[in-house]
Amino acid sequence: MIEYFQANLWQLWALISLVCLILELTSGDFFIMCFSLGAIPALIASLFDTSFTAQVIIFAVCSALCIFFVRPIALKYLHKHDERLSNAEALIGREGRVTQTIEAGGFGRVAVDGDDWKAQCATPETIEVGARVRITQLDSIIVTVERID
Repeated sequence: MIEYFQANLWQLWALISLVCLILELTSGDFFIMCFSLGAIPALIASLFDTSFTAQVIIFAVCSALCIFFVRPIALKYLHKHDERLSNAEALIGREGRVTQTIEAGGFGRVAVDGDDWKAQCATPETIEVGARVRITQLDSIIVTVERID
């Protein structure tokens, strides 16, 4: 059994490449893909009866080269217009409804995507319950909103 695996190490490298490609689908940051690409030269080396140690070295070197040279190019061209906002930055520009009247110069509450936020108005006006608003700024846990007509 061990002799079979030693004689067919290319299958191990093909499996590593395939598994890394599948794992890359879950992340999308082109990091795991570099290991998949690094397994391909190791697979080719295994077909020429190269020692396992040499195959591992080829895998490590090719993966590192991909991380430093291929990944930045892939990120540059494939994520060109993809700005991934997260946490608080993702709230800016979102729309919600007033759940507690926002008094002029005071505070109220706004529901945005199921969350209730303490809110203040960007202009000196009162916004009644049920009005649609857009978040323009976030300061700690207080959102600044403007009325949507």
